[in-house]
This record gives sequence, C-alpha cells and structure tokens, in this order.
Amino acid sequence: MSDKVEMINNSIIQHGKFNDRIYLMKTNTKDLPEIIYYLDELAGEKKYSKIFVKVPREYNTKFFQYGYKEEAYIPKFYSGYKDVSFLGKFFSENRKIDMSENIDQEVIKTALTKSNESNIGLLGSEYDYRICNEKDIEAIARVYSIVFETYPFPIQDPKYIKDTMEDNVVYFGVFKNNDLVSVSSTEIDFASQNAEMTDFATIPNFRSKGLSGFLLTKMESEMKDRNILTLYTICRSCSYGINIIFSKAGYKFTGKLVNNTNIAGNLENMNIWYKHI
Repeated sequence: MSDKVEMINNSIIQHGKFNDRIYLMKTNTKDLPEIIYYLDELAGEKKYSKIFVKVPREYNTKFFQYGYKEEAYIPKFYSGYKDVSFLGKFFSENRKIDMSENIDQEVIKTALTKSNESNIGLLGSEYDYRICNEKDIEAIARVYSIVFETYPFPIQDPKYIKDTMEDNVVYFGVFKNNDLVSVSSTEIDFASQNAEMTDFATIPNFRSKGLSGFLLTKMESEMKDRNILTLYTICRSCSYGINIIFSKAGYKFTGKLVNNTNIAGNLENMNIWYKHI
C-alpha cells in the first residue's frame, strides 16, 4: 500500500494512510494561499496526523499563520539563489512527541565529528559500477524489497522504477558478477537545478565496504555534469551509517523532520543534509 501522488492546481502532493500525512512535494506559488486551506480540509477529511510541506522560504509567514513550524531549511535551493523551508503541522499530540531524540542527537554528534573526512573508497576489482538502465529495473526493485520492509514511495515495484527512470530519476549501481548489490538514485528538479540524493540500499552481505559512499561520489559527479547546483538528502535520523556518509562528503545538517516517514516498518524522524556544488 502506497500513498498517492496528485496534482492540485499547479502543485504536487502525496497523501495517504501509509505515511498518515500530506506531503506538499512541489509548491507552485500561484496556488498560495488557497492551497493552505485545501491541505487543512484534506487533512481533516482523511484524519491525517501531519502535513509536511516544502515551500520557498519567503512564503513561510503565510504557513506560520495556520500553525506550521519550520523543521529544516536549505539555502539557495532554487536555481542557486532562493531558500527552501521544510515545514510541519501536526494534528495529533502523539505524533508531535519525538521518542528517539536522544539517539538522534548521538547520531548527529557522531556524524558531525566525521565532517569532510575522506568519503571516497576504491571499488574492489570484484565490483563493477555503472548508471542503471531498463535492463536493471527488476534487479533494482529486488534490492529495495530485500533492504526495506516499508518505504514512503513504492520503490519495490518495477513499474514505479520504470516510470521514474523515464522521468527525472537516475539510478546508480554497483554490481558483482553482474548482480546488483548496491543502488542509489538522484531525483532531479531540472527547472530549479537541485537534486535529492536518495534511495541508498545495499544487500546485507555487502555492507560496510564503502559502496554507498562510492556511489555518492559518482552521483555528485553526474549531477555536476548536468548543471545541478544544490544536492540534498532526507535520510533516517537514527542511522549512523547514512548520516556519516553525508557528513564525510561535506554536506551540512540543517534540521530534523519529526515522525515524518514510514520506513523500515515505522514512522521515523528524518534528517536534512545539503551541499552546493
């Protein structure tokens, strides 16, 4: 069961009971302030416990008036000069409670001590790397099915992989004996010249070998070649591994989204990291 993605006038939202939220993924400012009223009405109708929005920071005040608070932000997100905010509004007292605050703080503290350490590993001779293509779709879906019990988007579905690959997502893979063992993706917003570095997954037997860090360097190089200016990730706040990878690569931590995403079987906090290239 996955939440559905819809166009609302000129903006894009995702919503459903899987994440028990509305996510305003792409805000067209022509829809303001009317879309704020629509989101409230939809949340009330469906009894969602959170609205999460990604919006140009200059429009924060409009959302603050309706009970939103900033959870994170990224400077120069849009075309290298306009900031973005990640705002949250809760409709449940329970969902506001940050049950993993202590461990999250330890993860960030540890990750920040690794800031700008070398993140580049040499790929062993037993591995091959390449950008994935349609022939890899089934393998990509299989890796995601093995690694993630649940995920906020249906990445375990080959049709979803195919559709996104044909649209704005580039998948990167490390292979051993022609078998995909580690994968990641970039979701590109060409108009705003930013990309989300996401969907990192490595088969359990191949972890702790630096494959995700290697993929991240390849992703960055590819995005630079495509004239992307800002890279960011929304990653699990409880994961030492993924937060350390981004800190080592020179990304900056800028905030946490509380009880935001259904991943690995539970609603989890998510951290925001960004980097300008």
